[in-house]
Amino acid sequence: MQQFIPMFFTTLKGYRVKQFVRDLTAGVIVAIIALPLSIALALASGVSPEKGLYTAIIAGFVISFLGGSTVQIAGPTAAFATIVAGIVAKNGVGGLAMATILAGVLLLLMGLFRFGSLIKFIPYPITTGFTAGIAVTILIGQFKDFFGLTYSAGMAPVETMEKLSAFFACIGTINWASVLVGVVCLLILIFWPRVSQKIPGSLIAVLAGIAMVKFLRLPVHTIGDLYTISSQLPAFEAPVWDFALMRAMLPDAITIAVLAAIESLLSCVVADGMTGTRHRSNMELIAQGAGNIASALFGGIPATGAIARTAANIKNGGATPVAGMVHALVLALILVVLMPYAALIPMPAIAAILFMVAYNMCQWRPFVRLIKTAPKSDILVLLVTFVLTVVFDLVVAIEVGMLLACLLFLKRMSDQSGIQGWKYEQPACEDPADHLELTEVPRHVRVYEITGPMFFGVADRIADIRTKDFTRCLILRMRGVPALDATALNALEDLAARCEKKGVTLIFSHVNQQPMQVMRKAGFIRKIGQENFCPHIGDALRRAASLLPPSEKI
Repeated sequence: MQQFIPMFFTTLKGYRVKQFVRDLTAGVIVAIIALPLSIALALASGVSPEKGLYTAIIAGFVISFLGGSTVQIAGPTAAFATIVAGIVAKNGVGGLAMATILAGVLLLLMGLFRFGSLIKFIPYPITTGFTAGIAVTILIGQFKDFFGLTYSAGMAPVETMEKLSAFFACIGTINWASVLVGVVCLLILIFWPRVSQKIPGSLIAVLAGIAMVKFLRLPVHTIGDLYTISSQLPAFEAPVWDFALMRAMLPDAITIAVLAAIESLLSCVVADGMTGTRHRSNMELIAQGAGNIASALFGGIPATGAIARTAANIKNGGATPVAGMVHALVLALILVVLMPYAALIPMPAIAAILFMVAYNMCQWRPFVRLIKTAPKSDILVLLVTFVLTVVFDLVVAIEVGMLLACLLFLKRMSDQSGIQGWKYEQPACEDPADHLELTEVPRHVRVYEITGPMFFGVADRIADIRTKDFTRCLILRMRGVPALDATALNALEDLAARCEKKGVTLIFSHVNQQPMQVMRKAGFIRKIGQENFCPHIGDALRRAASLLPPSEKI
């Protein structure tokens, strides 16, 4: 049951003032990093800027308090931006709240049913493909603000391809003052880390953008021009419980839950590598579920573990969940005191920050490496997932990507499976238990060697097993079969029925543990007879010889 104990309570044992000072320092620094990112990600998600801070405050505190990692920092992340924007455009804030709550419930169930280890079964090409696709969608989504475009009346693009089409349609309305501010902010974001690692470049870029617009009197839109800024602390917002809305939001909720689980556990793995600790995956999923539910109930958007902020926490001395809780409390203080000044932030500065977020998350190096080195099937999955994420949405991309990956995996597994008949004289295998150098197979005995997993994709090959008119015993050697499913077992039952009808005795050699359990549970062993299941091929041949009349043994 230790895996269901939050790390906060574990780390309290032996907690010292010295560590609290480190956690406090790390929490303050991470809060400063999270401030402009939370605002930028909220705007990219199609919601008001303070909702990004609500998410970082509420979900950040709950996930740190209940989480299975000692150093995880949670909040809004770029992975959700396009998903959230699509939900808000189609179903409003109420639909987003419902989808987030449902996703939180799914995450809770995933943790309670110990699904933490199952996330590893999502193929790497799919995660790389949709991550790169999300980066491209974020990039395209910020073209309007970076270039200061003015859309035509009635033009309100939602999908990525619509935004790209609108960009080219309105390219003649470029505001060069916006481009100037955006380029300066982008250059600061690129080169500031060479100056200082302590002060985040995003904060410097925001301050520089504000200064340029204010003192140079540049005609550039700011957050205050487009949004109403609130400095109130997050308040409870009761969701609208509508069954039709719940049903409509379920696919989006599943996508949010899966994506939150992948990103949060990936962040935990990265943190474990940096700290030498080990996270509790199931407790982390429970915390992610509770954090997302709480975020939705207090006006926030979906949240998950943020790899960059978690790494910053570790580098600045954070070693317990206290740092994440401090980060949330500091953001709450900033919300009350400094949020009105967020109205001065130029939109091109926000776009530049999101350009850098997109670049940092695009994983172009792993993407290119997969293209160069991966098998063709994995490259296909990668490219299909990437293209579908950009052209359609993440839901379609993950569904099609997983389906394609599973089909290609089954194809590879079926290629590794085979059934081959022995000749009448066959060199023995290298298994020392067989104790044979040359196996004499009587004319009335037929032996088939089965290799690879026997599942529904290859079960039809069992029907290809043939016997002659003079065959009295059929031996199936299964030492190379690690697994057997119900479809393959049904094919074996059909084979047994054919053998029984022809008067042929069916004998099995070296059946491994999993296939044996499946056969025993189905009553197949009892039907064939326990005496016809032999540990080795030599035993099977001797069993077959004992069943033959003397005239047929040679």
